[in-house]
Amino acid sequence: MDSQNLSAPSCVQPRVPRGVTHINVRHSTRFTVVGNHLAQHRELTLTAIGLALHIQSLPEGARVDIKSLAARLPEGEARIASALRQLEAHGYLSRRRERLPSGRVVTHTVSYNRPQGLVEPAAQPAASVPTSAPIPVAEPVQAAGLVATTGLVAAPELPPVPGPVHESALTPVPRPSSPSGPAPAPAPARNFTCVSPVPQASTSAATPMPKPEPAPAPKPRLPLPALDTDTDTDNPDRHRHRAATALLASLHREDPRLLLAERDVHRLAPAVTAWLERGAAAEAVRLALTAGLPRARLHHPASLLAHCLTELLPPRLPAAAPPIARSHPQHSPPHPLQNCEGCDRAFRAAAPGRCRDCRSVPQEAA
Repeated sequence: MDSQNLSAPSCVQPRVPRGVTHINVRHSTRFTVVGNHLAQHRELTLTAIGLALHIQSLPEGARVDIKSLAARLPEGEARIASALRQLEAHGYLSRRRERLPSGRVVTHTVSYNRPQGLVEPAAQPAASVPTSAPIPVAEPVQAAGLVATTGLVAAPELPPVPGPVHESALTPVPRPSSPSGPAPAPAPARNFTCVSPVPQASTSAATPMPKPEPAPAPKPRLPLPALDTDTDTDNPDRHRHRAATALLASLHREDPRLLLAERDVHRLAPAVTAWLERGAAAEAVRLALTAGLPRARLHHPASLLAHCLTELLPPRLPAAAPPIARSHPQHSPPHPLQNCEGCDRAFRAAAPGRCRDCRSVPQEAA
């Protein structure tokens, strides 16, 4: 027992902490508040949680489409698209495709820092406070209308949930103290006569209710001009415009899917007129618009025809070259054939008669 045991610990070893240790620094600028319902979501992937945090940290109007996010982040378009679908399914995103008046299709995105269907439970009230009615909980605010932009639209802030009512906040109502002297004598009884109450007119009925203002009448839409209303046949420009509108209006005879509205016919007529001005025949324009169409359903035939008229526009014809001046005179046409009166042979001469051989015979005999 007098020997020292070197293997025994000299003192109690400190317990090694397990788990994470937080070293927090308070941020005063450039920070984003995120709820634990998103940071600790059990059904979302880490990619979706991180993408939701990135979207909520962006300013108003930032582009959050798949290609823009893939250009800023190391993830690919497939993982970003999957994460966006997860956020949209759980209520953190709302996307809607709309068509602009110019024909371009854009996507409107609304980001919610708190889903619409998520309501946090209120804290339990103190046991010492008697209360019969439950503490009201703020309802989530529905998102307003989508803003016409292709970027990010922040969701409206939700009202805070009121906390429990403490006993110290209640104001006691003082009770009247009882007098220390003897109780006063009761008052003598009096005789009362029952009188029926006089009905009074209701003040709410006398006050007239304000009449609602009538809704403004909608502005009448101007009618479109007819396709063939021009009687000036001597103007070549009007003639080409009329031919262009007639060609566009009759395209559905070649393909029923190319049935155009009257507004689309007037919008595409200048493009067809440009083809006609460059020397293209009407049948050539019809063949260029109807040949090679896809077999699938055409959702926007007017946009397809506008693309074809713009991309397949033929070049302008070169100006006609001036005639070349000839230095030598032109040859006269040959004489017609004549039958010789002496030998009945054919020869060329301006008038009928004898050939050269027959004309020389009488001169040799003489």
